[in-house]
Amino acid sequence: MTQEGSSTRHRDLAGALKHAALAALVAFGLFSLLVGIRTDTGPGGALELSERFETLAVLVAVAFAGVFLREILFSGGFVEAASVPESIRRSAARITQFLGPGLLIFAAAAPIIFYNNRYLLDLSIQILTYVMLGWGLNIVVGLAGLLDLGYVAFYAVGAYSYALLAQNFGLSFWICLPLAGILAAFWGVLLGFPVLRLRGDYLAIVTLAFGEIIRLVLINWQSLTGGPNGISSIPRPSFFGLPFNSEEGGFAHTFGLEFSPTHRVVFLYYLILALALLTNAVTIRLRRLPIGRAWEALREDEIACRSLGINTTNTKLTAFAMGAMFGGFAGSFFATRQGFISPESFVFQESAMVLAIVVLGGMGSQIGVAIAAAVMLGGFEFFREFQQYRMVVFGLAMVAIMIWRPRGLISTRTPSVFLKKEKPVDIALAREEGRG
Repeated sequence: MTQEGSSTRHRDLAGALKHAALAALVAFGLFSLLVGIRTDTGPGGALELSERFETLAVLVAVAFAGVFLREILFSGGFVEAASVPESIRRSAARITQFLGPGLLIFAAAAPIIFYNNRYLLDLSIQILTYVMLGWGLNIVVGLAGLLDLGYVAFYAVGAYSYALLAQNFGLSFWICLPLAGILAAFWGVLLGFPVLRLRGDYLAIVTLAFGEIIRLVLINWQSLTGGPNGISSIPRPSFFGLPFNSEEGGFAHTFGLEFSPTHRVVFLYYLILALALLTNAVTIRLRRLPIGRAWEALREDEIACRSLGINTTNTKLTAFAMGAMFGGFAGSFFATRQGFISPESFVFQESAMVLAIVVLGGMGSQIGVAIAAAVMLGGFEFFREFQQYRMVVFGLAMVAIMIWRPRGLISTRTPSVFLKKEKPVDIALAREEGRG
């Protein structure tokens, strides 16, 4: 190693230590009162202070080590892309290529594998619901580049549309499902009109307000929505008219099976799996159409998009409508699965969760959204027994992903359009043909 290279390495090391020490100092300032000191209710109702300096020291050490490793490995040039062997790159590409079909096969076989585990089946249904919501929001945020913080509003519109139509008009699930999607898409267009001239933070604020308006309407319009009490006794879906009960004429009796409540759970699982795959297929197909390329052009540069003659008004409205429609489908499934809905199920935290899934998975990446939904929801359930450290670990994981994978878990995706390879042209032959 030359003297110049050695001095450069020492400067990088000093800079990494400086940034890591600064991060540790910031972490100490943030967590000293939040984590280091805790208030408990003592005898007689008096407040007592308890110290947790060991936990505070661990958090500060994690912040120091994380920033130090980031600076050393990436900013300092200790790990370069060129140093990665070509064989490892090819292996990673093959794994990514077969990751999607492998996950699909596992998803199709999950009810068979975990048939006797009701908890895992319910968790899988919840994950697939958020996968569908993530793919719907991915149209608006990932493809069109429109930051939507009120996506839960369309989720709520679909759920309440299904509940009201099924109860008041006696319509079946298969009829209410498309109607709920159409109504949610209609509200998506209504949201799109006021925000046609907004971008960035202003668009996020307006969509956030829209989600809160819908929630407040659900709370205060008691004659229609039931207010804070919500709507109960929502009809459950049937298997082509066969109810999942133990009576004669039910699903189990018709097929000669022993009655089990798990039959309905497995049916709901395959139902949400089919809806999620439909969302994925439609999204991939739309990306290859002119409207999909218009969404991506709008995401990259709206001014350049207008200069190309693309109607940005229709582009934005179609993005909001399509994303809202899939949110309405997911909402109708949520209503029929739960059998009860209330405004408490459609708070801002749901929008934040779906947006985090899209961003962490990789905006525009379908498989990335699916992996992020499984990791986030599965991680929440894994740390359920550690309520004290659950959000701390979740926050640290998000910060780590934003540092090391700023574009999401899967930042690359298949191009929407492939250009044909240019063929060599014989100039002399072309001139002779032109003369002829």
